[in-house]
Amino acid sequence: MTIQSGDFWVAEIPFTNGLNSKRRPVLILWLDGNDVVVAAVTSAAPRTQTDVLLQDWNESGLRVLSTVRLSRLDFLEKSLLSVKIGHVSPNDAQNLQKVWNSYMKLQF
Repeated sequence: MTIQSGDFWVAEIPFTNGLNSKRRPVLILWLDGNDVVVAAVTSAAPRTQTDVLLQDWNESGLRVLSTVRLSRLDFLEKSLLSVKIGHVSPNDAQNLQKVWNSYMKLQF
């Protein structure tokens, strides 16, 4: 299984109680050994400045109009990724990078 930054995957996202999980689409942001850092993907409309509405969602393999929530990051073991959906388009990647560079900063 080849995993790359910019891929959309279905992942088993564990609940914080550790008892259950839910299958959700995610965007791979970067790889770190046997782990990946992912952003949540949702069909809900953007609600903050760090939510990016995907213009090319269909070409990326997603089934519905989707939003990437850059403020909802998870650090997952690669084994929690089950199915590759597709890859982010160059246009959407540029929009995601622009939002990341504008709003995602350490604040301490």
